Parts: sequence; C-alpha cells; structure tokens
Amino acid sequence: KDVQKEREPHVYLSKEEVKEKIQSYNSSVTDKLKMTLNANGIYTGFIKVQMELCRPITVQSSQSQGRCAPSNQETAFYLPDGCVNTLHISSTNTVQEVIEALLKKFFVADNPAKFALYKRCHKEDQVYTCKLSDREHPLYLRLVAGPKTEMLSFVLREHETGEVMWEAFSIPELQNFLRILDKEENDQLQILKNRYAAYRGKLEEALRGVLKPG
Repeated sequence: KDVQKEREPHVYLSKEEVKEKIQSYNSSVTDKLKMTLNANGIYTGFIKVQMELCRPITVQSSQSQGRCAPSNQETAFYLPDGCVNTLHISSTNTVQEVIEALLKKFFVADNPAKFALYKRCHKEDQVYTCKLSDREHPLYLRLVAGPKTEMLSFVLREHETGEVMWEAFSIPELQNFLRILDKEENDQLQILKNRYAAYRGKLEEALRGVLKPG
C-alpha cells in the first residue's frame, strides 16, 4: 500500500535516549554496520537504499566526471532491478542530502529533483510505502525502527508521472530516452514478427498435411 506522504507525528529523543537507542541498536546489528555517537550528540551510521527506477538514468564516464557542463561522455541506461546501495551518513543529513549523495556516489548525472526517497515498513500484516519529505532524517528513522530491514527499508524512486519535472532533463538526456524507447519498441516488434512467423509456418505445414492427396 502506497501512502502519499509520511503523516506520523515525530517524537524527538533526548540525548540520553539517543545513547540508549544506539546501544540497543548496535547490540542487534548482524552485519557490522553499527552506529557511532559523537561527543556533540550527532551520530553516524549506515542505511541501505533499494533502487526501484523505471526510467533510465544518465551516468558520467570517467573522462567527464567532475565537470559541471553536460558532456557527450554520458550514457543513459536502465538500472537492474533489486540493486541495493549502502550509504554512511549522519543524523543531521536530510532526505535531499541522502539523494544527492547516493547519485554522486555512482556518478549519476541526473538532476536530484527527479527522485524521491520512500520508506517501506510493515504494519498490521501490511506493507506500507510512503514518500518522505525533504526535511526528514533517514538515520533517525533507521535508529528508531532498529536494524531489521523487515521493519523499515528505504527505496529510491522517480517522482510519479504527474510530478515529473521535465524541465530538469537536459536535451541530450531526453534524446537518450527516446533512443532507448525506440530500441525497445523495435525489439518488441521483432519478437512479435518472429512469433507470428512461427505460427504461420506451423499453420501452413498443417494445411499441407490436410490437403495432401491420397
């Protein structure tokens, strides 16, 4: 079940409660991705983000990394389903900063405004997916929920079709999308042609057997 926005009230923890939560969290961790509490009260840790992208992403080549201007050394492709990435962040990092860091880590050239971070959780035998606002702090949500991804996981998606900021796409990106769609259309057309050619061959063969004299 998808929920448009996170509507739960936030309960802010005291410094002592944060310390206790982190100790409890670290005692339950099974993958060594523990949290660390600093003297200033800020804590750091890891979150895993599953990539559920329906549209192609644009990735910079090694020659164009670090440049601000669009480059012809950029490639658009579909990310494989189920790809999960791990980020090391702090309790002060917002959803927007997490999205930007995730894209930067993998040299994705697309505008971060095209994407949204969702949280997925289990409640009363149902799975809920809701979009987080830009001001949310993912590591705080991870701490409160505990380390089990069955209780809480993060998902990166594109904005819904009606929310797409097409002006955020560059001309080369849009042209790449069109080329990918043209290729997919041609591939599907060829599959259909091959399928019906096979059916036609079998039908003609059957007809020859029925009409064969004697």
